[in-house]
Amino acid sequence: MAAAKGVSLNHISRESSDVTRLANFYKEIFGFEEIETPNFGEFKVIWLNLPSAFSLHLIERNPATKLPEGPWSATSAVADPSHLPRGHHICFSVDNFDSFVQTLKDKGVETFQSSVPSRGVKQVFFFDPDGNGLEVASKDTQKQ
Repeated sequence: MAAAKGVSLNHISRESSDVTRLANFYKEIFGFEEIETPNFGEFKVIWLNLPSAFSLHLIERNPATKLPEGPWSATSAVADPSHLPRGHHICFSVDNFDSFVQTLKDKGVETFQSSVPSRGVKQVFFFDPDGNGLEVASKDTQKQ
């Protein structure tokens, strides 16, 4: 039996050298709303909330960090969204999958599409401006 009860996702955090640019991407693409953020003094932080879902904490990257800006994928240092089904990513579900994908194309976002035919789910993989992997899936028709 698990030690934790009533578990739910509270927030995901991402480092960025430009938290304002990253916040604007998530607000424009997914509809996140900026919420009150504590003043951390030495570094900039922007907290976003996706109503009825979870929060996203964008934290200014420490310039002394020697790590690359974004993970791109678990298998390649190349920004190729076709690696994301097996790489590190966050997945969102949307009701308007086809129009969402068209919006990504209109904005010049490079994507890789796939599907899970047995569940009636379509998937699109892409990166945010810092190279964090993202997936957006259509709603699972088996659950409805």
